[in-house]
Amino acid sequence: MKLFSIGISIIIILFGCNTILFGQTQEEKGLKIVKKADRLDSGFGSYSCKMEMSVKSEQGGEIVHHMRFKVKEGKGDGDKSLIVVDEPGNVEGTALMTFTHKTRLDDQWLFLKAIQRVKKIGYSNMMNGFMESEFAYADLGSNEVEKYRYTYIRQDTIQTVKMLVVERHPVDPKSGYSKQVVWYNKINYRIEQIEYYDKKRIKLKTLKYSDYNQHSGVYWRAHLMVLENHQTNTTTKIKSSDYKFKIGLIDSDFTEKALTQRN
Repeated sequence: MKLFSIGISIIIILFGCNTILFGQTQEEKGLKIVKKADRLDSGFGSYSCKMEMSVKSEQGGEIVHHMRFKVKEGKGDGDKSLIVVDEPGNVEGTALMTFTHKTRLDDQWLFLKAIQRVKKIGYSNMMNGFMESEFAYADLGSNEVEKYRYTYIRQDTIQTVKMLVVERHPVDPKSGYSKQVVWYNKINYRIEQIEYYDKKRIKLKTLKYSDYNQHSGVYWRAHLMVLENHQTNTTTKIKSSDYKFKIGLIDSDFTEKALTQRN
């Protein structure tokens, strides 16, 4: 009887170990992947870069914008960012400031230098394209972990590189997307691709990241992003350069006053 009890105990212990090792739900596995990606990119403090955004229409025409981008890492809430347009001259000084939040839609302000006016972007307008690009205002905040619910889908490959594919659903019901599907590089957990689905769950657009460089020996940044809208057959390309990290940005660099005075 004693030997039988020992045998049962061993089975229970082994079953428990298997549950710990293999009993993760798809939701738990997805969240674990996203948290690891977030942890590996944390601690940068602040950074800046230059961006060249090319908007290509269905007819083949192209408009190029030269911009500056600054980000301050959030503590307790999401990141704060500022985009300032330098060229072309007719929109020079236009600026977008974004306060990302963890569980609700972001706060955004657009400064139009030509008329010296700051406009708060309403939630109903966040799916509009920034500077007539395929990047919606909603796309220009940081990807806070708490902003979504996650499900691990599968492993896949992009150009022979192994990927972890995670589906994420916005927590806030006012989001303009029903879901997004994200490809994480299995080696360093950087994002390689995002698919966006509209409220009817139809694929709207795909964002591809490439030309990655590692900065400060830690932080990976894509120097090329290409966003294709599958419903309008238009494409926006952003080339980034001149990255500088830990540049000492503070909260006063991201106020409505700063938005109007530093352009």
